[in-house]
Amino acid sequence: MKISHLLPVALFAVLLASCGTGKKLPAYYLDHVKDTTKKEAFKVPEVRIQNDDQLSIQVYSATTRPEADLLYNLPTAGGTTSGSNNSATGFLVDADGNIEYPRLGTIHAAGLTKQELAAEIKKRLTEPVVLLNNPNVIIRFLNYKITVLGEVAHQGVLTVPGEKVTIMEALGLAGGITDGGKKDVVKVVREIDGQRQVGLVNVSSDSVFNSQYYYLAQNDLVIVEPTKQKARQIDQSMAMQRVTFALSVITAAAFLYNIFK
Repeated sequence: MKISHLLPVALFAVLLASCGTGKKLPAYYLDHVKDTTKKEAFKVPEVRIQNDDQLSIQVYSATTRPEADLLYNLPTAGGTTSGSNNSATGFLVDADGNIEYPRLGTIHAAGLTKQELAAEIKKRLTEPVVLLNNPNVIIRFLNYKITVLGEVAHQGVLTVPGEKVTIMEALGLAGGITDGGKKDVVKVVREIDGQRQVGLVNVSSDSVFNSQYYYLAQNDLVIVEPTKQKARQIDQSMAMQRVTFALSVITAAAFLYNIFK
């Protein structure tokens, strides 16, 4: 067979080899994971209620009069409420960390867990006067959300229905970290008692599982910063845009000058 006949075959092989994506698998923590079958179980941190949280609170009891329970529940959609910071969709925790509960008054909620707030409501329903027999209080977050920004496929606000999310799940919901994002220094911005905290998480190491920021809290902000190479590319792109704009202005000015001179 002549060499000239082999040339098209060789070219086809080269083109076929170049059809791959050329992308590596995302380097998170897989290379460092060890067998932890016998490792002690860990406790998931309890979520604390914060200002501006929207809470669903439902009260049930052993009363034989169903209308008695309705006195301590928000009305259904379309109804009105007695508290100024109540709504048909739930109880809003105000700037002072309080909720206004029908017939029970002001209750401080910020800083408490759902179980602690439920215990306080039960106490007010049974002490000093029994308003309901054996009350049961169920509390849910209506606005449990996380914001993910930076070098991820899909930036934005993530609504978490299960009231529990890890940083790995949040990044997964955001489409993962792009090739231009830092995986060893992911920032988590969190507000606790009016104080802003910033945690650094290395999602490319198994140390991520021991981080206090592995489990995210409601209203956390996750920021994936660009690598130095990506930041340099962004700077170069912006500089090129400025140069292009300047050249366009100069060209337009010269064109107008030649017309009207």
